[in-house]
Amino acid sequence: MAEQTERSLQMLATALEKEERGRDFYLKASTTCANFLGKDIFRVLATEEGIHITRCREIYESLRGGRAWTDDWRKHKQENENLQALFRKRMTELGPKVTTETGDLDALAIGLEFEQGAIRFYEDELLNATDRLEKDFIECMIREERVHYASLADMKHYLTNPESWFTEKEHHVLDGA
Repeated sequence: MAEQTERSLQMLATALEKEERGRDFYLKASTTCANFLGKDIFRVLATEEGIHITRCREIYESLRGGRAWTDDWRKHKQENENLQALFRKRMTELGPKVTTETGDLDALAIGLEFEQGAIRFYEDELLNATDRLEKDFIECMIREERVHYASLADMKHYLTNPESWFTEKEHHVLDGA
């Protein structure tokens, strides 16, 4: 049992480092992004990474204090539906004639790398988890990181080819007229 707790503590310490780097990056990107879509999205992602940090820190402190896994982390919920709605709303407001700066695309690429790395990290950790509550926690983190990744990929598609994004996402019919 002590070995399992030590492994969980190490996983959580690593997760905290990753989540803090992601949050700090998204906070910076939210101030340097050229368009309001990027500013909003990076700000929301920073907030959501902050929720991950709170969860990880609380579980870490609890386990370090000798307590077993609980599902108390569930009280720190993310609003992934709101993130998707915000993307959709902002992209619709901007329309297909958006301009993008290279720095915005670079920030998206870095964000995609952060999210892909987080997904891989949690997937690897899931293989080692034995406690059902720990597995639930890790599976939740994987789902949320996947939403972040998908949102950033969607934003990259939109910013690099807005006409295509509108055709694909808004299901406009092309009749050849």
